[in-house]
Amino acid sequence: MAYWRRSSRQMQAATGGIAVAPASPTAEKPKSPRSRMMRQYDLVERVRSYNPDTNEDLLNRAYVYAMKAHGTQTRASGDPYFSHPLEVAAILTNLKLDDATIVAALLHDTIEDTEATRAEIDNIFGHEIGALVEGLTKLKRLELVSREAKQAENLRKLLLAIADDVRVLLIKLADRLHNMRTLEFVPHASRRRIAEETLDIYAPLAGRMGMHEMREELEDLSFHVLDPEAYAVVKQRLDALADRNRNLIGEIESQLSKNLQNNGINARVYGRRKQPFSIWTKMERKSVGFEQLSDIYGFRIILTDVEACYRALGVVHTTWPVVPGRFKDYVSTPKQNDYRSLHTTVIGPGNQRVELQIRTEEMNQIAEFGIAAHAFYKEGVGSPTERLEHESNAFAWLRHTVGILSESANPEEFLEHTKLELFHDQVFCFTPKGKLIALPRHANVIDFAYAVHTDVGNSAVGCKINGKFAPLSSELQNGDEVEVLTSKAQSAPPSAWESLAVTGKARAAIRRATRTAVRDQYAGLGRRIIDRLFARAKIEYADDKLKGALPRLARASIEDVMASVGRGELKASDVARAMYPDYKEERLVKYGAKKSLAVKLKLKSEPQPVRSTSVIPVRGINSDLPVKFAPNGGAVPGDRIVGIVTPGEGITIYPIQSPALRDFEEEPERWLDVRWDIDETMPQRFPARILVHNVNEPGSLAQVATVIAEHDGNIDNISMSRRSPDFTELTIDLEVYDLKHLSAIIAQLRAKAVVAKVERVNG
Repeated sequence: MAYWRRSSRQMQAATGGIAVAPASPTAEKPKSPRSRMMRQYDLVERVRSYNPDTNEDLLNRAYVYAMKAHGTQTRASGDPYFSHPLEVAAILTNLKLDDATIVAALLHDTIEDTEATRAEIDNIFGHEIGALVEGLTKLKRLELVSREAKQAENLRKLLLAIADDVRVLLIKLADRLHNMRTLEFVPHASRRRIAEETLDIYAPLAGRMGMHEMREELEDLSFHVLDPEAYAVVKQRLDALADRNRNLIGEIESQLSKNLQNNGINARVYGRRKQPFSIWTKMERKSVGFEQLSDIYGFRIILTDVEACYRALGVVHTTWPVVPGRFKDYVSTPKQNDYRSLHTTVIGPGNQRVELQIRTEEMNQIAEFGIAAHAFYKEGVGSPTERLEHESNAFAWLRHTVGILSESANPEEFLEHTKLELFHDQVFCFTPKGKLIALPRHANVIDFAYAVHTDVGNSAVGCKINGKFAPLSSELQNGDEVEVLTSKAQSAPPSAWESLAVTGKARAAIRRATRTAVRDQYAGLGRRIIDRLFARAKIEYADDKLKGALPRLARASIEDVMASVGRGELKASDVARAMYPDYKEERLVKYGAKKSLAVKLKLKSEPQPVRSTSVIPVRGINSDLPVKFAPNGGAVPGDRIVGIVTPGEGITIYPIQSPALRDFEEEPERWLDVRWDIDETMPQRFPARILVHNVNEPGSLAQVATVIAEHDGNIDNISMSRRSPDFTELTIDLEVYDLKHLSAIIAQLRAKAVVAKVERVNG
């Protein structure tokens, strides 16, 4: 993320006339004095203040157990390590969480950092608390390539645990918050990494769960570490503005309260200053200076019920002029994180813009504390997780999203999609039946289709926006009604959709569907290769026999074997040898191909029902997998061709005269003899490359392009390099029907006066 990157213009705009002392990157903050650790009775009293039925014995046992487990361990600040879980527990008591969560907070580092085990915690404190503690324990001994991969695997484990029990998230956020509050004691080299991780993952995750207050503090603490100079500048400007406008804020609060009271509405009104990070990101996003921001202060009107909210809105709008386009109703259409409020901006006293949030007390609690606002300690039906499924849209979103993201192919992909899913403002759209779909800003119909259902996304072929046909890539606006048109003929989406999709959910689903489709192609190719080998060797193939040989091939299923053969990761002869240990491979001849072994290139996507013993039909040309053409010259019907099997990529087709084949002389097992099989009823173009030396004069390129166009060739790409002032060298990538077609184009180009030389490139 780039929240903390600043331009000199922006810094100048923010700084104004304020002199800021340069921050020394090596200067360390002075150690803050150690605060007194919370005692047992302090913890019990904190919990009892909101939950009179608390289990005091459980809290006392957890306090003593954690203190003994951590023993003489110390933190970077020199404080006893036990002070950390105590502070985490204290943060959670402020959120008024249940006994199990407080106990798990006290024990959250015991499995990871002490001799304690999951079995021991289960035995002493019960399975519920043991599961919470294990969900917070990082994976050890990860033999992964990069730090990002390790981070992603731990994040995946954490999110899966959160989906089972949301209290894991609450403890983790409190843990991260206390770590950020004490980040000054951490070695300088680690601070930036921890702050970036907090800003990239944990702060947005808190926001997605509606925990506004915690998100703001995490953002500001991270901002202070990542860009201390910018933080200092914005903080100074905010403080100066607060001193200047102290009377104005009081005047607005007083006038709002008075106007509402005169209309019979009892309300609590208070002003609130935005945080430095929020101010800074808005300056970056809108490319404006500090003085141009109009909503540095926001005012909240807290009322008793929803009806009073709309009445108060009417009073405000009839008292002061409304700023156009600044009204939003999140009461009728709540955000995905359960946030509900009326937002409006008016020209208030002193001709100042005043941003107002109008909400009930309950809405305010949810806005500040999110899912933590639900009273977990109260008796009710089912577990806290089961209750949240019915009460919280934020938690429903989390479980659904985690289910999609957890199927990512690798840790880095999971991390990428998770970040994508966390970082967006919202736009609200509707299905034809009136169902509300919340999407990120700049989302398109593809994202909408996958938000409705994965199958809808995979089979989408068109759409209507507000009753009019539109491209699937159309960006959606608030209030759009979107109808997605689907077709059963499309079982998998085009892989190009991945670059068009905005949401992590859509990208993850597209990648998964593409992988499945490609795997099916590889498996089909592998089965053809194996069938041909067994037919030539005159040995019997049976799935049951291959199933028995799976352990020797180190594969889990028959489909895995076929796909590996199709990818070139496993030789067909190895499969035969695993099934028949006495099998002997035929001697390889020139080009590494077996005598009379051939692969038939099928341009049709449909498999041919009739099998020939002399050919292997290969599907997938149209989708470029598993068969593709030489990257630096291609191949066209009429060329003698050979196939090279590349592990993980399938078969690459080269013309026999290609110099690139020399690179594979020492790997005869990768060679396959292939030949063309063209369907006359479905003509298709194939890639070729030509090199043209033409006179460097106006119009010469136009003449070359005209010749190609007149002969029904298609120019795919042109690169130009100047050899001399008189001549220019053009490298042209063409699409032609066959060798005859290509030869006609080359002959016609040679006949042009502006062309000195034309030759085909065999890459």
